[in-house]
Amino acid sequence: MSAQSKTTRRVFMIQNAVASAAVLMAVDAQAQAMVSETDPQAAALGYVADTKKVNQAKFPKHAATQACGNCVLYQGAAGAAAGGCGIFPGKQVSAKGWCSAYNKKA
Repeated sequence: MSAQSKTTRRVFMIQNAVASAAVLMAVDAQAQAMVSETDPQAAALGYVADTKKVNQAKFPKHAATQACGNCVLYQGAAGAAAGGCGIFPGKQVSAKGWCSAYNKKA
């Protein structure tokens, strides 16, 4: 067996392992449940799945341009409908959602 075929096989095995891990991580991310507005932590932070439905009387500093999708805590991909959030581990939030922990991305 030549050195070239060993290197190719080694590279193939590494690429295969990396690809498998990426697929498993993607499946895990998609399997995460959405956080519910009635979840105790979500309710305490005033989380709503639609930023247009924020109670302005209760959260007067809220602005219509604020949404989970442009928050520094949002872990979803740009343009995704939902993604993870550092505030709600293991759950996803709507990119159009909002909570009082909102902090605009730089």
